[in-house]
Amino acid sequence: MAHCIGFAGYSGSGKTTLITKLIIEMKRRGKQIAVLKHDAHGHYKEAPGADSTIFAQSGAEAVVTISIDSIHVFEKKNKPDLQEQIKAFSHMDYVFVEGFKREKHPKIAVFRTIEQSEIIKALEQEPIAIATDMEVLDSQVSTLPTLDLNDIVALADFVERYFKAEQF
Repeated sequence: MAHCIGFAGYSGSGKTTLITKLIIEMKRRGKQIAVLKHDAHGHYKEAPGADSTIFAQSGAEAVVTISIDSIHVFEKKNKPDLQEQIKAFSHMDYVFVEGFKREKHPKIAVFRTIEQSEIIKALEQEPIAIATDMEVLDSQVSTLPTLDLNDIVALADFVERYFKAEQF
């Protein structure tokens, strides 16, 4: 069964860049990765430079974009279900999920500004960690493990340790 972890943050917070670098690092470690991306507004386009294209080019074995009315692996589906898609990639080592703030999988909150740090309050369940490139000032936030958004090796180590600890 694949380990599923989400990355939640507002637009421009660095989610795509973080996931792209994490894919590369996990591939270097011999892991197989699938990425499921939330397209909440149905703006998906298959184009050079699109997030899904970047994920595929960085080495992900599978990339699925889930929109309001479709799943982009050319499968039309009414009200697609994230959990169903996660199960479809259970043969992978990891499933990285971008977005899906309200779903119930472990998430790392990603932000680069004080305004973007509000993502922590917007999540239905507390994130397992935060990834940022700024100093965290709020004492409520500082109780969470804080990861340097630019230290991908440490982020990958955290993800691996998290799932090893969850197995016991």
